[in-house]
Amino acid sequence: MVAPAWFETDAGRGGLAVSLRGVTKIFDGGVMALGPFDLAVRKGEFVSLVGPSGCGKSTALRLIAGLATPTTGRVDTFPHAGETQLGHGIGFVFQEPTLMPWASVRENVRLPLKLARVPKNDSDARIGEALSRVGLTEFADSYPRELSGGMKMRVSLARALVTDPDILLMDEPFAALDEITRFRLNNDLLALWRNLKKTVIFVTHSVFESVYLSQRVLVMTARPGRPGSEIRIEASEPRDEDFRTSTAYAEYCRKVSSALAPSYVGKSAL
Repeated sequence: MVAPAWFETDAGRGGLAVSLRGVTKIFDGGVMALGPFDLAVRKGEFVSLVGPSGCGKSTALRLIAGLATPTTGRVDTFPHAGETQLGHGIGFVFQEPTLMPWASVRENVRLPLKLARVPKNDSDARIGEALSRVGLTEFADSYPRELSGGMKMRVSLARALVTDPDILLMDEPFAALDEITRFRLNNDLLALWRNLKKTVIFVTHSVFESVYLSQRVLVMTARPGRPGSEIRIEASEPRDEDFRTSTAYAEYCRKVSSALAPSYVGKSAL
């Protein structure tokens, strides 16, 4: 897929949040996981990556976050308002909450602020705000063992938001949750996105989730992962249960499913 026509001009005007150009990733042993891969995400966009297992979706997120380096190509991120005070303006929510079991919810959320050496008074205020945003104020002194799966994921989201990142990367964060909890967290995530105006890049295996959440769905090919098809979701905001049960939603899901189908042809389900 060729990068959108606005890619070059918007990069110069500060319209881009993330760009990957000609990126490949080859792991030890010669396995080419990704590429060549081009991606351009505008500031404030919500973009989902979908594709078969092993196509490099999570690898792409790790490259954007700086947790891995590309074998070839270039990865750039652009803060929304110049340099940020904390970190590099990126928050990451992993598939597993990865909470410290010995620490309270408050102290789990404090971790990135502690690493950034934020004074305690400032960090307390930030933690309170982050927990309020995810609906966990009254659980600040609870421990992970006392929380449901959905609540643990909310803690992980609060921890990602506490540094006020411009870009939020989410790697299948709701995959292990029951459907009711997943729907509720999808709604809460959309509300946060609207209110905070973050750039979100969301990895999921769920066609239904990708269509419900995203402005654009990027369907990746089988390994080595490349952009295959792009489906723009033209739905009115705010999205709600009426959209989830609409014929338009069903049609978008059909389009994404059809775009995914070639990636699975001739591949074992095991």
